[in-house]
Amino acid sequence: MPSFRLSTVACLIIACVPKLALPQEKKTVEQLAVQAKESVAVILYTGRDGKQQGLGTGFVISADGLIATNFHVIGEARPITVQLADGSRHEATTIHASDRKLDLAIVKIDAKKKLKPLVLGDSTKLKQGQAIVALGHPRGLEYSVVAGVLSGKRDFDGVSMLQLAIPIEQGNSGGPILDAQGRVLGIVTMKSLVTNNLGFAIPINALKKILSRPNPIAMEQWLTIGALDKTEWQTLHGGRWRQRAGRILAGGTGTGFGGRTLCLSQRKPPAFPYEITVTVKLDDEAGAAGLIFGGDGADKHYGFYPTSGKVRLTRFDGPTVFSWKILHDEKTKAYRPGDWNTIKVRIEKNKFTCYINEEKITELMDPEYYGATVGLAKFRTTIAEFKKFQAATKVATSAISPGVRLAFEKSLPKIPLDRESTPKDLAPLLNSPADSQALLRARAVELDRQAEQLRKLAQRVHHERCLAELAQVFKAPDAQVDLARAALLVARFDNEELDVDFYRQEIDRLARQVSAKLPANAKPQAALAALNKFLFKERGFHGSHGDYYSRSNSYLNEVIDDREGLPITLSVLYLEIARRLKLNVVGVPLPGHFVVRHEPKKGEAQYVDVFDGKAVSRKEAEEKVRKVTGRAPTADDFAPASKKAIVIRMLHNLINVAESERDRAAMLRYLDGIVAIDADAHQERWARAVYRFQAGQRAGSLADCEYLLKAMPAGADLERVRELRGILEMRR
Repeated sequence: MPSFRLSTVACLIIACVPKLALPQEKKTVEQLAVQAKESVAVILYTGRDGKQQGLGTGFVISADGLIATNFHVIGEARPITVQLADGSRHEATTIHASDRKLDLAIVKIDAKKKLKPLVLGDSTKLKQGQAIVALGHPRGLEYSVVAGVLSGKRDFDGVSMLQLAIPIEQGNSGGPILDAQGRVLGIVTMKSLVTNNLGFAIPINALKKILSRPNPIAMEQWLTIGALDKTEWQTLHGGRWRQRAGRILAGGTGTGFGGRTLCLSQRKPPAFPYEITVTVKLDDEAGAAGLIFGGDGADKHYGFYPTSGKVRLTRFDGPTVFSWKILHDEKTKAYRPGDWNTIKVRIEKNKFTCYINEEKITELMDPEYYGATVGLAKFRTTIAEFKKFQAATKVATSAISPGVRLAFEKSLPKIPLDRESTPKDLAPLLNSPADSQALLRARAVELDRQAEQLRKLAQRVHHERCLAELAQVFKAPDAQVDLARAALLVARFDNEELDVDFYRQEIDRLARQVSAKLPANAKPQAALAALNKFLFKERGFHGSHGDYYSRSNSYLNEVIDDREGLPITLSVLYLEIARRLKLNVVGVPLPGHFVVRHEPKKGEAQYVDVFDGKAVSRKEAEEKVRKVTGRAPTADDFAPASKKAIVIRMLHNLINVAESERDRAAMLRYLDGIVAIDADAHQERWARAVYRFQAGQRAGSLADCEYLLKAMPAGADLERVRELRGILEMRR
């Protein structure tokens, strides 16, 4: 019993002691960046022409989808898109709160998951000189982090602002300013006009005020610019529909399945039979946009539209994918991808007849629906433009008569294109000016297409030339291979203007400058010391620490120009100068860090780490292997690298950079290079087969598969190769 009383008293005493305010742990800039990344968003808004006009930053302030940013970032009366850290895009549904004078806005999105909000701090507790971190998207570069300090407070037109000693760029606006605990102290709003390293932010307490007294504006009220006339059109299933210069622009993703969004004409069509037509252009052929008809004003209707380079007739029986039926799907030469196309449907009591650019595509007998609702539809993320929508007993044809086409073909060659045209020159075209305009634009598009094909052909010829010359270099025995030429040919893959012979002569010149510093009878060790001093001390060649993953570091010509590069590219330069000095230096392919080794006839071998510009011991080189691989060094790690192996390793470095940049075309170029100099590079050949398949290069992919199946390399998964070959043969 006494012990019970004692513990009860102890508990009461503990309960009465006030909680100590323990200091929160300060985080590094790197920790803050990782912690906040999930909460930082990109804010995009479109201009009056429907194209992206603005880009800024915002950040999550509530789990249910409130995003804070600047008022000027969202663009008054503009459609707003929020891109979250996971890459998902969401249309703003409401302007939850805003204050033009404070340049603050809070938008609401309907996120499909709970978001991670940042903690809002207290800007009244800020101290001059306090460390801060700014997050944002400067100049469209997604998620950038920069550290600085609060240098003061200023008033602009009665608005209190935080002065930041930090570089601010376009795209930073709306981004959060964090303290060392990750709390938001302010919102970046503008940069200084006086210096690049000074910016200003609205204190976070100002945001708290507008958050506490929201003034919500629904997006349909916000979007006044280009708003459709509600007496003419009714939109369904989300998306963004606007009108400008006689056109209707459709953007955003609809809420219907497949991103479907509708724009229904409010005018009742004529009695049967009648026709509907519209001229449409898609910015992305992966989507779809066109006519709907026979509808009930909701989810039941027919659709006729281009999609994925084809023309499709569908029936929608309801709101889900299970109530959708494709009735006709055809690839036709009548459809012009990326251009304006006129869609027409003739609606009769017992059939629908569908046309594209006046060419009949299909007809549907005894349709199930005959509703009087007609209009427009758009699917997925495509941005579509519509013009000349009509619903009439007989719509005006957009076809150009054969006579006009013939007159155009006769007149065009007589019009000089190398000087200003006179009225007399243009007279034949002015007989049918609208048709002449259309034909001239069509001809220009065709010439552009041909010009692009010619440019691609020139690039292909350049690439094949590089491959042939590179393969020729490696027909010689390894000792006779011109390593400098091979490395420069690799660089020329990406630079048609590169003068290979000029840079080979530049290496000769560097070698002569070293040689000029040596006596005639200089010993190898003295020549090696002179080479090290010349390259690393006098000329300043060094490893690229700040821009390690730049492709420039793998181009020998740029390494010579900039005196900066990767270990292997610097090693190639070192090896080539050493060879000209009659020094026996070999490349040593340590994992992750290429070095060179001087092997004199007499005396000990000497390792040189060209990246750090210094000699290293064997023990230090072994430690590099352990650090990179986590294992003990092996004899193979220190075996001299052949010149072919060196160039292949350089190409692999370029492949890695191209892969990180998602540049499949470049990856294919570099894989071509590896296969050109090593026909037994089976792993790379298989990778090339896959990438060729993904790029639509069916013949090349099939050739690689056939080669591998014939060679039957040990360890290869030939079943996968046969599987890919089967897919390719089915597509013949």
